[in-house]
Amino acid sequence: MLAAASAVASSSTSCEPVNGHAFVCGAERPEDFAHIPGTRWLIASGFAHGAGLKLVDTESRTLRLWYAAAPDQTRPASMQETNCPGPPEAASFNVQGIALRERSPGIHTLYATNHGGREAIEVFEVDAQGSEPLLRWSTCLLMPRGMAANSVAVFPDGSVIVTVLTRPGTQIADFVQGRVTGLVYEWKPGTHGFRHVRGADLPGNNGLEASRDGKEFYVVAFGMRAVLVFSHSNPARLLRKAVAPGFMPDNIHWDGDALLVAGMQYDEPACGGLRRIIDGKADPMLCHRGYTVARLDPKTMVYSVVAYAEPNPAFSGVSAAAVIGENLWLASFQSDRVAVRRLPGSPTPGTGVAPAP
Repeated sequence: MLAAASAVASSSTSCEPVNGHAFVCGAERPEDFAHIPGTRWLIASGFAHGAGLKLVDTESRTLRLWYAAAPDQTRPASMQETNCPGPPEAASFNVQGIALRERSPGIHTLYATNHGGREAIEVFEVDAQGSEPLLRWSTCLLMPRGMAANSVAVFPDGSVIVTVLTRPGTQIADFVQGRVTGLVYEWKPGTHGFRHVRGADLPGNNGLEASRDGKEFYVVAFGMRAVLVFSHSNPARLLRKAVAPGFMPDNIHWDGDALLVAGMQYDEPACGGLRRIIDGKADPMLCHRGYTVARLDPKTMVYSVVAYAEPNPAFSGVSAAAVIGENLWLASFQSDRVAVRRLPGSPTPGTGVAPAP
């Protein structure tokens, strides 16, 4: 996940399909996804002032603003030890990374990194037992002063970890050139704040996920184009590392027993090749780049490419992906829409015939 660009990459004013991709428009920089398991519903973040959270119906291919701070969506903080002052304002709610944890069948906890009005992890309850999921804010976890959370993940015991892409005094150009800029913080239930996880400082700490047994966590180092695996009990111990094949991993989320990794092409001919540093500043990458989505085996650290595409004039800045049925959904930190395409090798609807790869 990248810091907010000064401008949003241009998208087609039309919402018609382009180059094999269909779109659901009106998403306002949908930087990250969380699929509600066993349902047609997809949660999309909104990395812009007031963009908040969107609820996407993947069957009707529609979306709507989900969090509006309505009375039935807020309640007093349930975890007073967090010192949370109250629910976020919908008008300024600016969400980057999100994570979803199932607590019981149909009941989930949603964690959202908020830059609107405060730097915090907003915590919601999601009730997906009915015909349409319900959202209710619960509390917030305030970030340490000066730190902006990028991605968020949660361990089985409820501990929350977050990445910081650029700590104060650093900038994007630093991690593009391989210098350490990022951090990992962790909050444990019953404590009063986040603590620095020493040992996981990297060039551009970005996407984040926790192992299902709580023993490991996975961090994208954007400046290294790699996923690194750390021990939860001893973060100074780097367990494994894998550089992505030809693309820049952004967000990572579980997809079955593998991690689904998505990001823009690293060396994009249509954009003059590699990302450049101009007058000490990193190119904001507003030029449309192709993307790759891959599954990463967290044990062998071998990537298996799921899908690839060349630059699309209507969609760029791919930052996350979700597989729902035989469709691949794509998030973007730049665009005004989410994209969807058939998974390569999936049967064409109504024919039972798989397309040529």
